[in-house]
Amino acid sequence: MNYFIESISQMLGRAPAKPLQDELKVEVREIYEEKRKHKLTKEELHALEEAHARTRHRHKWRNRRWATLIIVNLLFVVSYYFDVQLVEGALTASRVVGFHMADLNSALQVMLAYKHVVLNLLIGTVTVFLLWVLVGGRTFCSWVCPYHFVAEFAEKLHVKLADKKWIKPVTFHRGVRTVFYVIFALLAVVTGYTVFETISPTGILSRALIYGPGLALAWVAVLLLFEIFVSKRAWCRYVCPIGLTYGLVGSISPVRVKYNVVNCHHEGDCRKVCEVPHVLDTTIRMRARDVNVPIGADCTRCGLCVDICPTDSLNFEFVGSKKLG
Repeated sequence: MNYFIESISQMLGRAPAKPLQDELKVEVREIYEEKRKHKLTKEELHALEEAHARTRHRHKWRNRRWATLIIVNLLFVVSYYFDVQLVEGALTASRVVGFHMADLNSALQVMLAYKHVVLNLLIGTVTVFLLWVLVGGRTFCSWVCPYHFVAEFAEKLHVKLADKKWIKPVTFHRGVRTVFYVIFALLAVVTGYTVFETISPTGILSRALIYGPGLALAWVAVLLLFEIFVSKRAWCRYVCPIGLTYGLVGSISPVRVKYNVVNCHHEGDCRKVCEVPHVLDTTIRMRARDVNVPIGADCTRCGLCVDICPTDSLNFEFVGSKKLG
């Protein structure tokens, strides 16, 4: 229950709480003490990271994720182009082999706007809810959402420009995403129109891929430019209610990333590549309350931290079983 409450509060914008010394389990305190006595030198740590970078596992989860994302989105394109009716619609609402499926946030926006629950929409919402409970809520963001894919490349440009000191990155309080969530919900109720769906880059890109490009892509370009020159991953981190909706679903998911403190050297590479680094706060020295710590619901399960960890301290797990992959 403590994990659930802490996970949800962080997702809504609260900063991770730093545990007190007596909140750490005895085994964890002993591990940290042993590490303090036998701390790796910078040269040893660098050698460890270099050796890991040369292994075939360096981009294992990223490659799996990119392949899945591309295949899922191409299914819509191919089905429409050849009119095979395998997958109809777009990511916001579709039918897969006859089964109705509806994006949870889109369905919520429609219900709030029209003050009416359509049976097919309800069926699609329940189907998608059960799917993402099983595989992990925000998995949608990194494994399916087309905007996440293009935003990753914008992020690489942002990081390069920041490293060269050509731009000064701007950050915002994470709680602003919760504010936007409420604003979009209220706009749907007051206007009777799904305002968010009009500006959602997820829906815009999905429809553009399937039915052809339109003027709405200019808005996506503006978002990407903002993320390149101003604030890294700003839409996903501070605005998009889809992530918050699926994060709530993912809080009860059996699939998650797990951190093991034993071999971790706390070098921080995992937090550098993470879209939502607050979920990896537990990897900071003296922050893990237990030997094994589940990563919070705001985690997108993108696998970048798992790929980059040189000591196998981060892994996917299905609760109650061994690590995945």
